[in-house]
Amino acid sequence: MGEEAKRYAVVTGANKGIGFGVCKKLASNGIVVVLTARDEERGLKAVETLKEFGLSDLLVFHQLDVDDPASVATLAHFIKTKFGKLDILVNNAAVTGGKLLDGDALLRRRNGEKVDWSEVGYQTYELAEQCVETNFYGVERVTEALIPLLQLSTSPRIINISSRAGLLKNIPNERARTVFSDIENLTIEKIDSVLKEFQKDFKEGSLEIKGWPTFASAYTMSKAALNAYTRIMAKKNPHFHINSVCPGFVKTDMNNNTGLLSIDEGSETPVMLALLPNNVPSGCFFSQGEVVPF
Repeated sequence: MGEEAKRYAVVTGANKGIGFGVCKKLASNGIVVVLTARDEERGLKAVETLKEFGLSDLLVFHQLDVDDPASVATLAHFIKTKFGKLDILVNNAAVTGGKLLDGDALLRRRNGEKVDWSEVGYQTYELAEQCVETNFYGVERVTEALIPLLQLSTSPRIINISSRAGLLKNIPNERARTVFSDIENLTIEKIDSVLKEFQKDFKEGSLEIKGWPTFASAYTMSKAALNAYTRIMAKKNPHFHINSVCPGFVKTDMNNNTGLLSIDEGSETPVMLALLPNNVPSGCFFSQGEVVPF
């Protein structure tokens, strides 16, 4: 494969879970993958594990903390000097915004049973703040830094790993729903103002009164914001393919491995979006291979 024909991908938060699964599948398809992780030791170990599958020539590790602007700038510089362009960005790095106490209770809740959130886990303002920072602002930071390199690709792809939790029907707050669904007038500043209002109400303990989600609040809001951002970016970059995807309820450390799908199954739709031909939709939300409404 000539240098011109080579395709390059970056996957964030990829030392385990869905990110790891996506790296494995992309490299298996002949794509040069930069596996990134906040923890260098874990990231290097993940690359070594993948090399056992005979993917050595296609995997590179680079440290990345999506919350740290200097770390993001270093990654962008590395890709520019080493590859000169980027074809695929998979924004996967995320945190839950809470602490899980009982994985089985989470599973029962997912199955529609009435389970008190306090049985499942707990959330604090600090954890919520961190969640919004990583899951939304971290994605925005990485995307903005890498867009100039994606613009040099003949087939630029951005896949934002999101969640059905962030669908608008899960947000009782009317202003947030109205702002996020008004795609014609949506701006990043408006997303930011909704998130700031959410955090202020969280801090004051008025989530329920103000109509915010009370279960996995920060995770839900950060993913709803990410979905809105996906639509803005797709509109702003019409020659890109930019989509949000819910990988499904996958067995990962995030849910104490109570998920229903394997990591291989969870990485199928993100990889499908990375590899599809150029006439695929953009600015959509995918769940298990299908487009679903935001």
